[in-house]
Amino acid sequence: MINKKKIFNDPVYGFITLPHELIFELIEHPYFQRLRRIKQLGMTDLVYPGALHTRFHHALGAMHLMTQAIETLKNKNVEISEEEALGAYIAILLHDIGHGPFSHALEHTLLDVHHEEISLILMEELNKEFEGQLSTGILIFCDKYPKPFLHQLVSGQLDMDRMDYLNRDSYFTGVSEGVIGYDRIIKMLNVHEGQLVVEEKGIYSIEKFLIARRLMYWQVYLHKTVVSAEQMLIKCLKRVKILTKSENKFALNKNLLVFLHQNSEKRDFEKNKRIIIDHFTKLDDVDIVNALKIFSEGEDTVLSMLANSLLDRKLFKIEFHSEPIPEMHLSAIKLKAMQAFRVSEEEVEYLVFTGKESNSAYTKTKDEINILCKDGSVRPISKLSDHYIQTKNITKYYCCFPKNM
Repeated sequence: MINKKKIFNDPVYGFITLPHELIFELIEHPYFQRLRRIKQLGMTDLVYPGALHTRFHHALGAMHLMTQAIETLKNKNVEISEEEALGAYIAILLHDIGHGPFSHALEHTLLDVHHEEISLILMEELNKEFEGQLSTGILIFCDKYPKPFLHQLVSGQLDMDRMDYLNRDSYFTGVSEGVIGYDRIIKMLNVHEGQLVVEEKGIYSIEKFLIARRLMYWQVYLHKTVVSAEQMLIKCLKRVKILTKSENKFALNKNLLVFLHQNSEKRDFEKNKRIIIDHFTKLDDVDIVNALKIFSEGEDTVLSMLANSLLDRKLFKIEFHSEPIPEMHLSAIKLKAMQAFRVSEEEVEYLVFTGKESNSAYTKTKDEINILCKDGSVRPISKLSDHYIQTKNITKYYCCFPKNM
């Protein structure tokens, strides 16, 4: 008989023990094993070479932190049944199961559906396979369970997802600004009137958590070179979609071809759910890298240039601005690129392009982090903090183009 109470040796937390046999069975499923082949940080290893950890690592880590959070709340006499605890473990374990290749980089390129929606679809498929054992977890994931704090532990401003990815991503990138006191924060969690709160003595740990998240976004997740690489990959796949429509043939993986030959939106799931799921759950980073190798030797100048630049890390130059890029400045760069690479006006759009990236470290518009004060009252952290909490949405505009013009 297989021992399903396995132990994983995690570089961030040490030994992780699986809390239930069902968790082991879900981890063993092909849908979940696929996450071993999808990098957590997409193209970020082109800037931080150590950032090669996967969605598999992250999902296990978030599940581990959930076991600690549930134990902490139980010790504070918060009523959580074994079924509810298992539901929370399942919800956090599978929260990212819908990610496609290179994580967020291709989220709306191959398939114009948010990864959380795909995660839910896959969870529902698994629920059929496991004869309803995931039902409570799905309700928690969708915020339809009558105890809101369980969903807040999965998806909120202080959830186990964020707690793990900040800690894990800072570890593997070597960016120490992202290190947070996750263990102290978890110990300070409590529940008040069904809502997740943080005890007042944990307020400084929360402040550091918010600062770390803001720094990690601009230093890692939205690092300008990472943005350049991700946008080049997106342009590469968009170029392929145009070429395949004009019957340009590529010897690609059949699962990838399904999404290159059509615009797979949410309505496509409803019509051809089974077919699309079967193809999507076989796609991973390896398929995209293999495709880049094929594109690099193709006849299309623009496509081969983009593919070779990504494979050899000859990334486009990117300029960040605080205001939208002036049209005159953009036109001048496009003209220069058209002359340098002998491409048309239509083709130059894949080589010179603009966009914007935004981030808000903390938002007061929904689900504020609430602090349980010593007098028993509950107040949002924005009203209690001794320090200014960054709530402003920061937007940076960029222009991207080849260096060798």
